[in-house]
Amino acid sequence: MAWGLLLTIIVFIGVVGYVLGNARARKQSAAATEKPHSRAHYHGWWVFLLAVLPALLFLVAWSAGSYAYVDRAISERMPTQAEDSAIASRSLALGMVRNLAEGLRRIEGDPAFAELPTRFEDLRPILAERGVALASDTQDYMIPIATDLNAMQDNAAMIGTVIAILMSLGGAYLGLRSVRPRGRARNNVERVITWGLLAASTIAILTTVGIVFSMLFETIHFFRSVSLSNFFFGTVWDPRFAAAGAEAQEGQFGLIPLLAGTVYIAFVAMLFAVPVGLMAAIYMAEYASKRVRSVVKPLLEVLAGIPTIVYGFFALVTVGPFLRDMSGAIAGGPGFIQAQSVLTAGLVMGIMLIPFVSSLSDDIITAVPRTMRDGSLGLGATRSETIKRVILPAALPGIVGALLLTASRAIGETMIVVLAAGVAANLTLNPFEAMTTITVKIVNQLTGDLEFTSPQTLVAFALGMTLFVLTLGMNVFALYIVRKYREQYE
Repeated sequence: MAWGLLLTIIVFIGVVGYVLGNARARKQSAAATEKPHSRAHYHGWWVFLLAVLPALLFLVAWSAGSYAYVDRAISERMPTQAEDSAIASRSLALGMVRNLAEGLRRIEGDPAFAELPTRFEDLRPILAERGVALASDTQDYMIPIATDLNAMQDNAAMIGTVIAILMSLGGAYLGLRSVRPRGRARNNVERVITWGLLAASTIAILTTVGIVFSMLFETIHFFRSVSLSNFFFGTVWDPRFAAAGAEAQEGQFGLIPLLAGTVYIAFVAMLFAVPVGLMAAIYMAEYASKRVRSVVKPLLEVLAGIPTIVYGFFALVTVGPFLRDMSGAIAGGPGFIQAQSVLTAGLVMGIMLIPFVSSLSDDIITAVPRTMRDGSLGLGATRSETIKRVILPAALPGIVGALLLTASRAIGETMIVVLAAGVAANLTLNPFEAMTTITVKIVNQLTGDLEFTSPQTLVAFALGMTLFVLTLGMNVFALYIVRKYREQYE
């Protein structure tokens, strides 16, 4: 049975349980002489939760457990040569078996293929007619293993379906049996909701911790092959192995050009986005009429919905050539601004960041209490003096947070940098030349057929860990600013 249909059945059982529990609670409350502890709909929700939650939790556990069991059983059926091979080759063979099993499902139930071919060369054109593309090096021994994989998955799904439906029916029955006037259904429902909120918060925290540790372990693995000095103090980015027997066999993984490009491009973008966005926010919050604000703010926020690849094409096709031709006209010869440069990427990225700065700053400025404005104006200050000396200092903690969010967005941008600044890992202070960022090189190092055991691939995790530490430092600094000024104005 498909998981979607099974979930629909479980939810339907829960809805029926809610209706029956609600009706039964109302009937008992009407006939009871004592005051009910909980309203009738709480009893209905308690029946619904008993019918749905245990079954869903079981399905999650059963899916993970059955997948691990089937995967281990299939691994044990692999031939000896596959078992004795390298982990990467064995994992590749298991992946081929899974892809073949998915392809075999396309022809299940077709009477023309009651007996599957025993040779892959005979089976391959049959699957190709049904849009299934398999690796050319798939072996003949994988066909019966893939058939067994489908059979084991079907059996596990059938058993899990039966148990889940029985658990749902049993939970609904127990919930209906617990309906009584003095039953504490409200307490039970609120307790489940509390645990649900706690679980959601825990999942978010554990996900962050898991991401950090996954990068950390691979980063440690990377530094076993590459020295810390090569990475953190190197000024050359050339992550390629030299010829056998040559020096610098591990390549050169200098972080400084990438880190400089990341900070430089983000700085240029913020240099353009912050004044424009902040001034736009001040105008919309303090000077614009309601009619103008209702038109200008949505137009600004439209920029935030444009995909970054569109900004990248805009930089590649329009902004970059314009700056190059303009510099050529000024110099009377070849332009001193390259089409792909820090200035091009920073300018276009700044345009993209304007709605982030303006929208967030506008919300923060409008949240400043009206009494502070009125008090300043009542003491004789002008509107501009009130904005400069009262409103902006009061809104500074929130504005710092908005700028931090904008800076993080700039640091993590990839597509604009690829198309507007290039992929050359240069180390220069000239904003008219090309540079690149850490995120671009992360994409480059994870693209291709490299194994996840080589320094060329593992360096992507070290770069990601560097970005994490950089962003964490920005958060700590912003928290310091927020606390300092919040104590002053509260």
